[in-house]
Parts: sequence; C-alpha cells; structure tokens
Amino acid sequence: MAAPLGGMGAPHRPVLLTETLKFLAPERGGLFVDCTVGLGGHSEAILKASEKSRVIGIDRDPAALDYTRNRLAQFGNRFQAFHANFQDVSHVLKKAGETAAAGILVDLGVSSLQFDSAERGFSFRFDAPLDMRMDPTGGPTAAELLTELPEVELARIIFEFGEERLSRRIARRIVERREQGRPISTTKELADLVRQAVGKHKGQQIHPATRTFQALRIVVNKELEGLAQFVETSIDLLEPSGQFVVISFHSLEDRIIKQELRRLSGHCQCPPRLPVCSCGARKEVEVLTKRPVTPGAKELDENPRARSAKLRACRKLSSIV
Repeated sequence: MAAPLGGMGAPHRPVLLTETLKFLAPERGGLFVDCTVGLGGHSEAILKASEKSRVIGIDRDPAALDYTRNRLAQFGNRFQAFHANFQDVSHVLKKAGETAAAGILVDLGVSSLQFDSAERGFSFRFDAPLDMRMDPTGGPTAAELLTELPEVELARIIFEFGEERLSRRIARRIVERREQGRPISTTKELADLVRQAVGKHKGQQIHPATRTFQALRIVVNKELEGLAQFVETSIDLLEPSGQFVVISFHSLEDRIIKQELRRLSGHCQCPPRLPVCSCGARKEVEVLTKRPVTPGAKELDENPRARSAKLRACRKLSSIV
C-alpha cells in the first residue's frame, strides 16, 4: 500500500471494502469503473482480485489522481485515470474507447486527503481558508457563497442540505457579520459563529457546526444535482448481469439512490393518486440490497469515519421488462 499523503492523519481505509468486492465480484475479470477513485483503495483491491480485471478510475480531485496513478502504476495499462466528475462517466468511457462495463462503483464520501488537508477547508479541525471544493481548479468556494448568497437562500441551504433546524438563526449571524464588513473566510470563523448561534446541547455528540459544514460542502460540489440521472446512466453502461455499487454517507443521497433503484427495478415512484405512471418505472435491474449495508463493529472500530456509510447494489438484467 502506498504511504499516506502529507497532511493525512492516518492511512487511507476504503469503506465497506469486503462488501463492495462481494457485490462487484471482480474475480470474474472484465472492465470496472471506479467513478470516485480517490486514493485508490477500492480500485487496488479490484485489480488484485484478477489479472483479467481492468479499472477506469475517475475523480475530480487532481491531487488524489496524481497519488493514485503512482499507487496503481504497478498494474500498468490495466488502470487508467481520468480527471472528471463522476457524473461524466458516459463521456469518460467513450474517451477510453469502451462501450460497457462489468461493474461500476461510486463512493460519494469525502476522501481522507480532502478531510485531512487543512488547506482544502473541509474540516473545522483546522483553521484554514473556507474552500471545500473537491475540484480546486474551478467553481466558487464556500467562503464566496457565504459572501454572495442572500440570507433566505443561506437558511434554505443549511436547513435542506444540513437538516439543521436552527438554520435561520445561523444565516442571520452570517449576514450580520458581512454587513459589519467582516465576511467569513476561514473554517474556524464559521465553526465559532455556528457554535455561538446554536450553542451545544447536553448529550450532543457532534460538533454544532457539523450540519452547516455538510450543507455548504454539498452545495459547493453540487453533490445531489444529477445524482438520480447518474444512477440511470451507470446502469445503462453496464453489461447484462453487470453490477452497480454505490456508497453514500447521508440520508439525502441515500434517499435519491433508493428511489432510483426502486424505479429501475419496476416499482412506480409516482404519487398514489396519479392515474397514469409518469416516472418511467421499468424492470431493468435486480436490487441486491433490500436494506442498505452498513459497516460492522470491527470496521467502525478501525475506521470511525465509516460510521454513516450505506451501501446499495443492484445487478442489471439481461432484458428490460
């Protein structure tokens, strides 16, 4: 295993690795696409499972890709890396000269590199510029959003994507600061503001700013936009009997994935009173996980960051019903 990157507090541990390999079955060989290759833990295991396995790794983080290219160089041309958003999987396959895959994996979590690199601005464990971009080469930072967005929109974002019930109070404090000519620019400034706005309640296990940071990260990286379409696109790219595995880390992602897999397994997702189905439900996949698979006690003990991970998987049918 490659050495940890500078700034990372611990070696990279791929989440739910055993379960991922169980569903992908890379020992059969073929092309697998790791849509969020990150530091390459899942991809390395796929490549080791069979000399007939190949992996296309996609990531929007150039630093992670550089590290993973080096880590997986031992596999030669069995591994190809592409700098792109996971939602561009169809374009990447075309660029690679491929038409279908035996398995597709996406891990929607923030990588260890991103969380543990202070300058990336994902964590309030460090006092650093409030950035939060998974791809630091483009798009507005979290600090820029806090400077530009109206109070009502900030409150909506923090409530909807962070599920923070005190979102309006937090948004008001943010706007008050910038009206005073002191816009928030660092992780510590935001964490301190949220703590002062909402306080810490007895028995609360997470930092008061956790939900606000999550909400901003989701918006900065447009994590939920096009997620349902990505699931459908990925399944379209699978060979018959190919497997799709997705790992999510919060309820908003998991809800979208669950609904889309149900729709593509033939279960209508339209409101009950709608006279005609308009959601396009069709039986294209067999869902392999009736409930999301979660980490066991041993994995949680070794890797506490896996605590909110949920894995869902499906197999593409040979014909659409």
